[in-house]
Amino acid sequence: GRAQDEPQPPAAAPSDAALHQRARALARAAILAETPVRRWTQRIDAIILHPVAGFLILLALMFVMFQAVYAWSEAPIGWIEDGIAALQGAVTAALPDGFVRGLIVEGLLAGVGAVVVFLPQILILFLFILLLEASGYMTRAAFLMDGLMAKVGLSGRGFIPLLSSFACAVPGIMATRSISDEKDRLTTILIAPLMTCSARLPVYTLIIGVFIPNRGVAGTPIGMQGLVLFGLYVAGIVGALVVAFVLRRTVVRGSAAGFMMEMPRYQWPRLRDVAIGLWQRAWIFLRRAGTIIAMTTVVLWLLLTFPQAPADSDVRQVDYSIAGRIASGLEVAVRPIGFNHDIALALIPAMAAREVAVSAMATANAIDADDDEEAVAQSLGERLQGRWSLATALAFLAWFVFAPQCISTIAITRRETNGWKWPLFMVGYLFALAYAAAGITYWTAVAFGLG
Repeated sequence: GRAQDEPQPPAAAPSDAALHQRARALARAAILAETPVRRWTQRIDAIILHPVAGFLILLALMFVMFQAVYAWSEAPIGWIEDGIAALQGAVTAALPDGFVRGLIVEGLLAGVGAVVVFLPQILILFLFILLLEASGYMTRAAFLMDGLMAKVGLSGRGFIPLLSSFACAVPGIMATRSISDEKDRLTTILIAPLMTCSARLPVYTLIIGVFIPNRGVAGTPIGMQGLVLFGLYVAGIVGALVVAFVLRRTVVRGSAAGFMMEMPRYQWPRLRDVAIGLWQRAWIFLRRAGTIIAMTTVVLWLLLTFPQAPADSDVRQVDYSIAGRIASGLEVAVRPIGFNHDIALALIPAMAAREVAVSAMATANAIDADDDEEAVAQSLGERLQGRWSLATALAFLAWFVFAPQCISTIAITRRETNGWKWPLFMVGYLFALAYAAAGITYWTAVAFGLG
């Protein structure tokens, strides 16, 4: 009989690289003509989307943005401070000493005014974000981050919700509805509060402005204050990626889903659209200052005012008040990480909104100033310099990188996850991270002689 043919081994499957090469060749063959705009887009994308050069450009843009937050905001902040001081002077002259004048001057104007002065810095930050979005760059930033996010178990689809969380975690969490994979979506929700929202900016800029020197780094034009602010934003991003890496291998186990996107063309931002975006951001911030922050500040002022300390006593009104006594109890828990009575007092109302930490300290400072004639002429920054060490200030910044000080974020997480399990988990791990980060920062600073 005829010898049977030897069975042939199956052909090897083409590699991913070979498939990509074929796809590119087919795409090029299908193109009959290219417009000049498309050619320029491809040339720019070759640099912007380069895995090394593109990432360095992204970091450079962020760095310039945070330098501008300080460099451009000095004058408008001064104008707002002068306006608030003039209002306080007018109310003091118009009303007799008493409950109503104290409520307006020490409560509303001192507390809310201490937050409103940071509006220029917030608008500068969003000016950059709006320009980058309108130019078509942000989608490319998402593409760049896709590879890094895939390594921690997320897809690039989560980049836009996380980017939105730099404004506020609430719309960022709501934007996760576009993520089809449930575990991917849940992980993005749980790490969204680690993005440095605009509510943290008043806290950061107050503490940095008081304790970090306003000078260049090593004789360069790079500002020390902007560098520290940039570092805080990077710390939040790195923290989010590390947490996502852990979550995707433990409680939300799963792998990254695929991600496809269409690149928009580059274009000059329309000034009208940018102006509308800045107006909307300013209105949201001022409305928040006029509602949540104002209400919380008034309640805090009442708790700081009553009961009244005896006239013949040396005890400060802030320490004698209801709020002061609550803060003294909390201080026992936070003293090991370098926090003092001022910080303990600010942490409780800051649960309503992070900015309230600033208004709480400003209100307490205004009430203290009434008890001390020398303190009347001192600003909040000058008072903090006299009462805080640099180690304490750095620990406070580290705390706010991670702490979940926002009731709205907790509420929206409960709604989006249909229960209290994940919001409580989120609050628990964020407070644990905040406590650990503040403690490590404080004791490291003390070891270097900054205590």
